[in-house]
Amino acid sequence: MKPKTENLLKYNINQSVCYWCYDSIPLEDFLISLNGLGIKGIDLIGEKDWPLLKKYNIDSAMCNGAEISLTEGWCDPKYHETLIANYTKMIPKVAHAGYTNLICFSGNRRGMNDKEGLEHCVQGLQQILPLAEQHGVIIHMELLNAKVDHEDYMCDKTEWGVALCKRLGSDNFKLLYDIYHMQIMEGDIIRTIQENHAYIGHYHTGGNPGRNEINDSQELNYPAIMKAIHKTGYKGYVAQEFIPTWPDKIAALKEGVTICDI
Repeated sequence: MKPKTENLLKYNINQSVCYWCYDSIPLEDFLISLNGLGIKGIDLIGEKDWPLLKKYNIDSAMCNGAEISLTEGWCDPKYHETLIANYTKMIPKVAHAGYTNLICFSGNRRGMNDKEGLEHCVQGLQQILPLAEQHGVIIHMELLNAKVDHEDYMCDKTEWGVALCKRLGSDNFKLLYDIYHMQIMEGDIIRTIQENHAYIGHYHTGGNPGRNEINDSQELNYPAIMKAIHKTGYKGYVAQEFIPTWPDKIAALKEGVTICDI
C-alpha cells in the first residue's frame, strides 16, 4: 500500500530531492518519506537502486554514474576516451529504465582558458550526443561555483554554459542550473533564468550562504524564483539540494518543498 500523502501540493513546480543531503536516512525509509511529502523525483541515485525507486513510484529525476568526477570532465581531452565509453554504456541503460536526464561535468580548467575548455567540451560531447538523441536522453552539464566550493571548475558561469549549448545545437544537451552556485558566481538569478531558460533542463536549490535551508535564514527569495521558473513554462524538475541543519531532516525538507510550492 502506498503511504498517504501528508499534504496536497499544487505541482506548478515538480519537485525532486538530492539524496546525498539526506543519506544518513536509509534509502527505502527516505523514499517512503518522499511518498508522504508528495515528492515525485530523486536526483543522483545509481542504477543499482533504480528498482527500489520504481517500487515507490519515484522518478530518477537526474541520473548519474557515467561521469568520472567533478574535477575530471569534458573540458580536458585526456578524459574523453573514458567519458565516451562511460556515457555510451550508460545512455541506453537510462533510456531502458524509462528515465530521461543524465548528468555530466566540465571538470577543472587546469590552466585552460574559457575558449579552449569550450572547444574541448564540444569535441567530446559531439561524440555521444547522437546516441543520446537516438535514445531520448538529455545530457545535463551542471553549473558549479568556482569561488567557494569547486575551485578551478570550468563551467562556472551561465554565459559559458549557454555558449556550449549553442555550439552543440542539440535539444539533448542542457544545463543543470544550480541556484545556490550561480548566486555565488553571478547573482541576478531571476533575470538569468528569464533570459536563458531555453538552455536549462533542470534546477537545484540551496540557501546562500552555507547551502542550508532555503527559508528566510538566507538571502535568496525562493518563492519569487519559483514563480519566475514557472512563468517560463518549465515542466521539468526542481530538486532540493540544501543540507539540512535541523535535527529532523524530513521536517526541513518539508519546509523547503512548501516554500517552492507556488
